[in-house]
Amino acid sequence: MSLSFILLSLFGLSRATSSGCSTSGPASCPTVTPSDTCCTEYPGGLLLQTQFWDTNVPGSPADSWTIHGLWNDSCDGTYLNNCDASRKYDISKLLSDQGATSTLDYMRQYWLNADGTKEELWNYEWLTHGTCFSTLEPSCLPPGSVEGAEAVAYCQTIVNLFQTLPTYTWLVNAGITPSTSQTYAMSDILSALQTGSGGYTPDVGCSNGGLSTISWYFNLKGSAIDGTFVPINSPNESGSSSCPSGGVQYLPKSG
Repeated sequence: MSLSFILLSLFGLSRATSSGCSTSGPASCPTVTPSDTCCTEYPGGLLLQTQFWDTNVPGSPADSWTIHGLWNDSCDGTYLNNCDASRKYDISKLLSDQGATSTLDYMRQYWLNADGTKEELWNYEWLTHGTCFSTLEPSCLPPGSVEGAEAVAYCQTIVNLFQTLPTYTWLVNAGITPSTSQTYAMSDILSALQTGSGGYTPDVGCSNGGLSTISWYFNLKGSAIDGTFVPINSPNESGSSSCPSGGVQYLPKSG
């Protein structure tokens, strides 16, 4: 099933908050400044769903990459961060208090931190990146929304989007599996990911010659709460700026 088809049906899933925004208008990164930044992401709009391949995180699933976050770069490649320190939330408590327990359970399994607790990473990603989404401003929420509802929606969107991006499976389908002895050509890795996603090129990152990160790129129609994520190619035409062309390692997880 292609990525574009999955994304068309992704946001039919039920959620506690509705934006009331149409998804029939232009996608983010329009040629003119949008009049309604609650329903068109601006000045961001170049969105990255980022994933980790960490080999030494206790409890990390052996057959899946894990969530890093959802980043909102500006359309010129620059980015904002830490846009509203007043919305420094305890993400775990928000999700629990607002009944998003299935999202919280999934995050505990697939949104892990190599350098601290899971909860620290969730809080950091929300405050650093989530607060910079114009479509997640509290003033954009329906009247009567509880405090932090936009952060809950952010986490739900990340989980739902991540579930349409099975990086591990797409690599396995091309015979690219974690190994302590086998290495791979970068062109084969990118070809596998392009085939799996329906023709889109992500940005793949390496550390010490081994696969470590991946970023899938999107524009957005409507709100980050319940809009349509439109897949696009990475602005980095090569598909990687940190991986060698050959001999790329894809080490098994040992945590």
